[in-house]
Amino acid sequence: MTGAREDAPVDLQEKRQLDLARQVGKVKARTRPWRSIIALVLAVAAAVLSLTASQIFNEHVVGKVVSVAAALVFCLLAVIAVVGFAGKSRDVMQPVTGRAHAAVVRYTIVLAGSIAALFITLGLLNVPLDQLLVGGAVTTIILGIAAQQSLGNVFSGLVLLLSHPFGVGDEVSFRSGAFSGQIEGIVTEIGISYVRVETADGPIRLPNAQVLASAVGPAGQSDQTVPAGQTGQAGQTGQASAQADVGNAPGGSPPAG
Repeated sequence: MTGAREDAPVDLQEKRQLDLARQVGKVKARTRPWRSIIALVLAVAAAVLSLTASQIFNEHVVGKVVSVAAALVFCLLAVIAVVGFAGKSRDVMQPVTGRAHAAVVRYTIVLAGSIAALFITLGLLNVPLDQLLVGGAVTTIILGIAAQQSLGNVFSGLVLLLSHPFGVGDEVSFRSGAFSGQIEGIVTEIGISYVRVETADGPIRLPNAQVLASAVGPAGQSDQTVPAGQTGQAGQTGQASAQADVGNAPGGSPPAG
């Protein structure tokens, strides 16, 4: 009896801690957009301070230091705001569009927002952007050539998500020479780089570029199909062969005409 009485307060305390943790999680989820909004407002204020620092402070050195510090603070706060808004957009779109599409939207917002924040920061620091753009273009070309296969999978994944030839839960068949024949299974995930398929031999991951280049259809279809245009030709050929056999048979009458 004493042990049961001692266990009851412990269970009640654990339950209260779980409820408190859930409430804290809900509060954090609700306040997450506000943190992003506050970070964005502070980033705009830091950008304004960086532009007007030389006018506010009389000493040139102090104004320069404040301008550089405010530009760096703007970059940090802008990235925080972009990541926060991207995460919130993913949470909002995931129940409607699915996890894969929501992840694509999040990555796009993070990439575009980070690039914009970087260019604005460089502008606040009075860095010449023309030389930077030329160097960035050359670097992008080199990286694109080096990561051609990975980038091909990423862009192919975007095409698969937009064109939607199949969805998660569909039982499909992939036919391609790169797959050494035919692969059948249930699609369990459409990611940025790979498509996860649950087959009879276990789960496998197919690169998006090869999936996009393969023939996709419902599982269980026969590999040998005769096109509709060749059906009539096959019938005429068979009929001609039958007539020739009849004419060549012993005692058989030649075909009319």
